Amino acid sequence: MKEIYQLGIATGNATLETKAPEWDEWDAKHLQSCRLVALVDGRVAGWAALTPVSGRCVYSGVAEDSVYVHPDYKARGIGKLLLSKLVALSEEQGIWTIQAGILAENQASINLHTQCGFKVVGVRERLGQLHGQWRNVCLMERRSTVVGV
Repeated sequence: MKEIYQLGIATGNATLETKAPEWDEWDAKHLQSCRLVALVDGRVAGWAALTPVSGRCVYSGVAEDSVYVHPDYKARGIGKLLLSKLVALSEEQGIWTIQAGILAENQASINLHTQCGFKVVGVRERLGQLHGQWRNVCLMERRSTVVGV
């Protein structure tokens, strides 16, 4: 999983992070109940997970997604499968909103999220810097039709 995250970082359009965290740090930040791994012929082809957006109880049903697919497996529907299953799993766990912060240049991720029922709720301009360049982040969200209705 770390290798796939590092490959995403290397694209310059997957995240503002510049280094993949070690397992303990990653594990501590992500919800235990909403983690998926896609295997193809025994090889990790992608992963998806949720991070809580806040420690405040009023936001306990809101999480942010991460979806990463190894470049060798791009355009095979793995990202869509992972995100679709993550949405279903999140609803089983009482999550009513999943949000995604996607770099504006990452059209593939924006399209993926749109296909899975997310909508653009805004663009956060110059939200963060990557290698000294300001980047805009497209904020997308998906509101559950079965949890919190």
